Amino acid sequence: MKLVTAVIRPERVQQVKEALFQAGISGITLGRVSGHGGEQEVVEHYRGTRVMVEFHDKVEVRMAVSEPFVQAAIDAVVRGARTGEVGDGKIFVQPLERVIRIRTGEQDTAALTPVTEKRLTPA
Repeated sequence: MKLVTAVIRPERVQQVKEALFQAGISGITLGRVSGHGGEQEVVEHYRGTRVMVEFHDKVEVRMAVSEPFVQAAIDAVVRGARTGEVGDGKIFVQPLERVIRIRTGEQDTAALTPVTEKRLTPA
């Protein structure tokens, strides 16, 4: 099991979500975050004051997936998020030691969001 975390542009959320659903991955968590990567700092004016925008709005997409879906998740995020411009984001893959579904007490792979029988193998 892995935790796949992607930091993407807010305007690419719909494309990433659709690509993940097509890959059979529907258990995702989204959060608004701010960050700074390779983008240039932007100077804006707010109420007559010059403001340097160092951190850009991003969306963090997190999903716990079983081993066969790790590469499918990465491919789906890249397919949905890539614009070819600086600031497309990053993907982080981390090992998961335990997953517990609170409602049922299921653990580990059984606790991950189930996939349909047609989607047992990555797309």
